[in-house]
Amino acid sequence: MAEICGIDEAGRGALAGELVVAGCVFKPGFERQILSLDLGDSKKISESKREKIYDELIKFSHYTVVYFRNTIVDEIGLSQCLSRALKVIKFSFENCDFIYDGNCDYGVKGIATLIKADAKIKQVSAASIIAKVSRDRQMRAWDKVFPSFGYAKHKGYGVNAHIEALSKFGSNELTRSSFHVKSMEKSLFDELR
Repeated sequence: MAEICGIDEAGRGALAGELVVAGCVFKPGFERQILSLDLGDSKKISESKREKIYDELIKFSHYTVVYFRNTIVDEIGLSQCLSRALKVIKFSFENCDFIYDGNCDYGVKGIATLIKADAKIKQVSAASIIAKVSRDRQMRAWDKVFPSFGYAKHKGYGVNAHIEALSKFGSNELTRSSFHVKSMEKSLFDELR
């Protein structure tokens, strides 16, 4: 029976920062330890608990993390980024059954999709946590470079505090210029063009 490689991403809907996609396969012989980690959808786990799970999880897993800068997301789009990430992850693991959280394989053959897989399949939950923690750590580091934007708190997502910072300070090198904020009459990013 083939190993399962779970795949999930973080930062898909963010207004700033990278898109991060992770693939995860559990090392054999660590079933008890993996079960004790209480894996689930990374968005429903507190940040401090995710960090602890991540630190243990990487000891018991083989994983690949693929990063796309905001400028690449702007240039080629989310779908193309996700397609490329799935290909990289497929290339990274042999003889696996690949399960991606969602309903689209982005044209990559051999990828099974399942909506809410991050809550149903442990390997996808693990990939979800690896992607989220990897991205969150990155955004916390960027917060030191751009302290006015609050990246340590909202991680670049379109919450009110981030939209207010964009209105007040404008964009910066992490801002996705192809994403538009619906709540603003005129897009912040029209001025960039």
